[in-house]
Amino acid sequence: MPAGTVVAVLGGSGFVGSAVSARLAAKGARVRVVARDPGVPPFPCEVVAADLTQPGAVAAAVAGADVVLPLVLFTGGGSWRVADGGADDAARVNVGIVAEAVAAARGPVVFAGSTSQVGSGAPERIDGTETDQPDSEYDRQKCAAERLVLDAGGCSLRLPTVFGPSAGSPDRGVVTAMARRALAGEPLTVWSAGDMERDLVFVEDVAEAFAAAVAHADRLAGRAWLVGSGAGVAVRALFELIAATVADHTGRPAVPVRSVPPPPHATASDFRSLVADPAALTRATGWRPRVPLADAVSRTVAHLVRSSVDGARAGTPIPG
Repeated sequence: MPAGTVVAVLGGSGFVGSAVSARLAAKGARVRVVARDPGVPPFPCEVVAADLTQPGAVAAAVAGADVVLPLVLFTGGGSWRVADGGADDAARVNVGIVAEAVAAARGPVVFAGSTSQVGSGAPERIDGTETDQPDSEYDRQKCAAERLVLDAGGCSLRLPTVFGPSAGSPDRGVVTAMARRALAGEPLTVWSAGDMERDLVFVEDVAEAFAAAVAHADRLAGRAWLVGSGAGVAVRALFELIAATVADHTGRPAVPVRSVPPPPHATASDFRSLVADPAALTRATGWRPRVPLADAVSRTVAHLVRSSVDGARAGTPIPG
């Protein structure tokens, strides 16, 4: 991207947003981190503290930006699921803020979608040519917001499971959650056999994908693009890797991985495999994931161990 490109990252202090902001700054962009509580990012940037749900806040936040990245997300709960009864509140953020960003942006908008938008009726391995049939409120809102972006000439990166260390909001995904449990000496539990496959990409690779999208926004315009590894891993095998990696870092025996019955809130999507082929994005931008899964898990565990030690020294231990 041209040096000095002004990029407004809405939600720039979040898990993905902070990594994307740091990568863009490293590539010479003038990054504007916009968040309710942006803190003090560890890289050069403009910091804007704003409640983007307030009238006029989005337009003010993106004023003068060459590219806008709405990386906000609200579910009302601690996972990707939109909380029961919280659809309207979630839509005001997940769709409303994106709509305002599209209306106010003077340049392209790069959206963060999800590979799950295809719905549970899609093939287990997708390449981006599938017809979306979203079957969750989360995915319906993602599709609605994405359509606004694409119709305006922006682009979308559909993300798989993203994980890793973060300088912003902590990763609340399954890899970090299971690593924390293993560090606490607790067994890891997998629903049923755990043979469903997931596609996982390290957060640094995702940040690089957004940097590539900003640099090639014209080439990607009007379309959704898949970000993925192209290689799935069974959930049980993933949990076994996490347990073994924690054992390597701590010198303790690996915690067991046990099968348990699925909870009542489990859906059909929880038991299907979903792997994303990023070949189209690779052809368009040259992006491809660089960090192997085992290395990414090891780096994630190492970060959690360091954080726990540093927190204990400061008198504020990190909870398991």
